[in-house]
Amino acid sequence: QVQLVESGGGLVQAGGSLRLSCAASGRTFSTYTMGWFRQAPGKERELVATINFSGANTFYTDSVKGRFTISRDNAKNTVYLQMNSLKPEDTALYYCAAAGPRAAIAIMPREYEYWGQGTQVTVSS
Repeated sequence: QVQLVESGGGLVQAGGSLRLSCAASGRTFSTYTMGWFRQAPGKERELVATINFSGANTFYTDSVKGRFTISRDNAKNTVYLQMNSLKPEDTALYYCAAAGPRAAIAIMPREYEYWGQGTQVTVSS
């Protein structure tokens, strides 16, 4: 069982930055692929970024490439999402999720077994 707790969301002006953190419980964090998803009102949940167990492989949705960076610290059981040059269309509830144990990244929500409660990110224009 893995429990995930997100933090770091908030209100920011367009062009600003935020760093989301996701703290995971359990001793098997280093074997899990981790992902950040987001869901805006009236829209489906979408993958933002994913990182494999070692941090060697990452994937980003096109709309955040060059602006967001996913990283992890296995010693701290934590995954991060650094978000720069934020836009109003980035406004959403952001979720952390865990898939595994596995070696590869995971793209689809159904591949993830564990989910956090979410942290709200609001970008004003």
